[in-house]
Amino acid sequence: MAKQIEVTRIFNAPIEMVWEIWTDPELVKRWWGPKHYISPVARIDFRIGGKSLVSMKAPLEMGGQEFFSIWEYIKIVPLKTIEFIQNLADENGNKTDPAKLGMPSDFPLDIKTVVTFKAVSDKKTEMTVTEYAEFGTISHFAQIGLEQSMEKMVAIFS
Repeated sequence: MAKQIEVTRIFNAPIEMVWEIWTDPELVKRWWGPKHYISPVARIDFRIGGKSLVSMKAPLEMGGQEFFSIWEYIKIVPLKTIEFIQNLADENGNKTDPAKLGMPSDFPLDIKTVVTFKAVSDKKTEMTVTEYAEFGTISHFAQIGLEQSMEKMVAIFS
């Protein structure tokens, strides 16, 4: 089973604009969650020690459940790196046991997430998102979910 998942994409945008998709709540709502999910909540507290609360909501035909996550920032190097710990949470931002939300018992409690940015040119940026955790039985779905979120990000700039 994977101990990390990683996705890299090239964006048709300068690094400053790609950085904003992590700091602007309205942009986060456009990409957070896999294909067909929406993100009704994005309360961003983008600073070291800050906690953001985001949600992803399944379409009605998939049950319509809304999942909340918190991102607690541990390192921010402007235009280069964002590191945070990602946890499932309740709607108030309280860290929650994933099993209580219907996730498999081997779903990780803490997911260290590292986002790196690299200017490829003045108008192109490479971004890599790496999630460090043992994803257990859902490793494949975690990888697909991250890839689909990244595709939504790419679509913002196309």
